[in-house]
Amino acid sequence: MTEIRHEPVAPTRTQWLAPGAAIDAHRHDDHQIVYAGRGVLAVTTGSGTWIAPGTRAIWVPAGTVHAHQAHGELELHLVGLPARDNPLGLDQPTVLTVGPLLRELILAHTRTPYDDSPERGRLRAVLLDQLRASPQAPLYLPTPANPRLRAVCDILRTNPADNRTLAALGREVGAGDRTLSRLFRADLGMTFPQWRTQLRLYHALVLLAENVQVTAVAHQCGWSSASAFIDVFRRSFGHTPGTHQPR
Repeated sequence: MTEIRHEPVAPTRTQWLAPGAAIDAHRHDDHQIVYAGRGVLAVTTGSGTWIAPGTRAIWVPAGTVHAHQAHGELELHLVGLPARDNPLGLDQPTVLTVGPLLRELILAHTRTPYDDSPERGRLRAVLLDQLRASPQAPLYLPTPANPRLRAVCDILRTNPADNRTLAALGREVGAGDRTLSRLFRADLGMTFPQWRTQLRLYHALVLLAENVQVTAVAHQCGWSSASAFIDVFRRSFGHTPGTHQPR
């Protein structure tokens, strides 16, 4: 059994990770805000994966066992918060929208982690205020527990461009589409189309971080055209895919 690293204090710092690098499963006694100033970050727990490009941050509650995965060159900003300070009142990992002001506050706060000046204290207070006002953004890919559902999800994880219906996928794993539809709602809290869209958006963010061209991303993730991909992406993130490509 892999030992889970325990870090009593969640660090506040900036850290660079190479493409594909990971931070193994660990937990903190403190809460943590995890933000990717560059690249795409995935935070994984036993229940699923939360995805954060540069317009999102991930709230990781105290005590949560989690691992980090870098996609593209990752500029990782970590903000530790004492367990008594829970500005969001959340006990589950959550993806938050990061606007221009919150982004600059996170960058400034992690740039000088050992500064205890009154000025930095005021900066931290504004950061917490902005977190309270930050809308939640459902970029979450839950992990199924049911074996048949897990088999279907594994097929699509291997090839997000697989456009087969749930009935066709069900025949491959020995389950009917009605049973699988019920399991998606009961086990994952979303419909099959919703889960598949989340999976495709996750893979799209990874490919964009690796500087794959938008048309190729659309094809590899299963959209019928680049315009269809751009439309879904814009509705999900508020801007076009090209924003996420390295410059």
